[in-house]
Amino acid sequence: MSASTVSTGTPRSEAGTEIAGEGVRLHAGFVFDPVRRTLRVDYRLRNTGPAPLAVFDRGDRHAVASGRLPLGAIAEPTVQTLGDDLVLSHVALPLPHPAPVSPPTPLARRLAPGAESAAQFEFALPGLQTPRRLRWCLGVAGFDEQRFSAPQRVGEIELWRASFALAQSQQRLCTPWFDLATARFASERRAERNG
Repeated sequence: MSASTVSTGTPRSEAGTEIAGEGVRLHAGFVFDPVRRTLRVDYRLRNTGPAPLAVFDRGDRHAVASGRLPLGAIAEPTVQTLGDDLVLSHVALPLPHPAPVSPPTPLARRLAPGAESAAQFEFALPGLQTPRRLRWCLGVAGFDEQRFSAPQRVGEIELWRASFALAQSQQRLCTPWFDLATARFASERRAERNG
């Protein structure tokens, strides 16, 4: 599995979808290459609300400190298998139990009201069996400065350490299911709230 901003090869198909959440709009485009067994996700996020948003696509502090993820880079998504389906996620994760010595503190980028950002990552499908469907979820939360600390600027990105409590209250913007055989999204669109 890999997440990066580089894509090569000849993709077979492309599909797009839009998800509206509370104070946020997400457009996601999927490009699936069956030969390389890779999915490229191009996405644009717009803060349509009156307050800043925290966006959880930049991994965690432990991954950065250990050198597995450059500061400010898009993290590899977490993967959940549901039968023949996969769910890819960029979300704030809760503190593991028991808590490790170096906890994976979520990192969030701050998105100002009215601002829009674009990014992309590439994901290599694990194993030999191609899943029937997959979807991708992105976690966002209202930016309350009491739940964030240690801001750092990486180019145009303002990156903050986030409270583990946000794993329970974040809003998850999830694409509809994407059928890999037909390279099409289901017609449903949804935003979910944890907790």
